[in-house]
Amino acid sequence: MRIDEFAKPMNDQLPFDVVDDVCVYMRNDPMFYRKSLFPAIMKMKDSYDRGETPSESSCLESSCTEAMTSYCKKFKLGSPENIFKPEDKQLIMSKIYGEEMKMIKDGAY
Repeated sequence: MRIDEFAKPMNDQLPFDVVDDVCVYMRNDPMFYRKSLFPAIMKMKDSYDRGETPSESSCLESSCTEAMTSYCKKFKLGSPENIFKPEDKQLIMSKIYGEEMKMIKDGAY
């Protein structure tokens, strides 16, 4: 391995989409879902029930940040800064927000 390969972010080398994989992790890891994602979704639902438009960042940012860290720790990938690009957190929040808001509007929660 060359020295410049150590400084290169690892996310260019992963054979899968980390954004999609983290979203799947957030929903399928029972402890993460119960402790972090579900409360964030309920915060979105409460805001929607009050007639407000839930804020993507205020409802999901802390849960997504925690998911990125937890994901890297669980799968021994190292630091989240080496795996995720700066825009990945926004992509994760947008994906979760869009899918969950549809379910909230459809009455699933």
